[in-house]
Amino acid sequence: MKDILGIQFPIIQAPMAGVQDHRLAAAVSNAGGLGSLPCAMLSPEALRTEPQALKAATEKPFNLNFFAHTPPTPDADSERRWRQALAPYYQEFGIDPDSISSGPGRMPFNEEAAAVVEEFRPAVVSFHFGLPEPAMVERVRKAGARILSTATTVEEALWLEQHGADAIIAQGLEAGGHRGIFLTKDMTTQMGTFALLPQIVAAVKVPVIAAGGIADARGVKAALDLGAIAAQVGTAFLLCPEATTKPVHREALKSPQARHTAITNLFSGGPARGIVNRVMQELGPVSPEAPAFPLATSAIAPLRAAAEANGSGDFSPLWCGQNAAGCREHSAAEIVERLVH
Repeated sequence: MKDILGIQFPIIQAPMAGVQDHRLAAAVSNAGGLGSLPCAMLSPEALRTEPQALKAATEKPFNLNFFAHTPPTPDADSERRWRQALAPYYQEFGIDPDSISSGPGRMPFNEEAAAVVEEFRPAVVSFHFGLPEPAMVERVRKAGARILSTATTVEEALWLEQHGADAIIAQGLEAGGHRGIFLTKDMTTQMGTFALLPQIVAAVKVPVIAAGGIADARGVKAALDLGAIAAQVGTAFLLCPEATTKPVHREALKSPQARHTAITNLFSGGPARGIVNRVMQELGPVSPEAPAFPLATSAIAPLRAAAEANGSGDFSPLWCGQNAAGCREHSAAEIVERLVH
């Protein structure tokens, strides 16, 4: 594992856009794991300043994470239907829907991102939703980074191996946040971590990392026993002081509400696991009216802001895996320690 990722402990902090910046990634790397910085939602300015701050905060290996999705063509009819579905909520909060701009909110790996990789030369670059085009993958490789990407099925793992991944993250259905699914939209193909992991290990020659529902040292050991070289953990880090998790999200994670999660498309258009809240109960959790990923984001964002201003997470993406048992208000270093001992 040290040869592959250069880390002391077999722990990768899952990149979690919206709830972290470089501080969490640096803390995990300094503790002997692999800290990850999500870059897909960063502004052009932050795309440079955040990796710069991360590199200044640790001399250990770190991971820069990007999305590799193909942006959908905006569809005016789809956007109109989505805003109609949200209309009662706009009225409730006094929001003028005509004042809401539309836009993707998340960008795939591009020239600018490749230039950042070449400048900061991270030890690892990981992707969600497949891989970029071969020329871009080659640029990342020439910059000296190991290339990771997420598979949610054996077929996706084989595709990633064939297209240049150095290691594969087997993402089970338990995982919080966005599914890395990219070869199909059929959610019946998705399986739990400890069913998926050994099948991917048996199918590919490259190393495999387990993700989804791993919250303590027993889960890490089980993943390693099933052939993984490391465990990727996200939810357990959400209450760390180094995370930027918002107060309404923190309160939900500390409550019995965190035991009830579901896959939803309401917040971005793509399937993602979060704590069930009001909007998920009333509109979904999966709505046929939500535009394709990531175009659903802009229309629901003002509702999230209005509700959070009132101390409510009713319209917030409260990302959380199915096992929040290890989610504690401890430092990132303490969480890493608990995961390996």
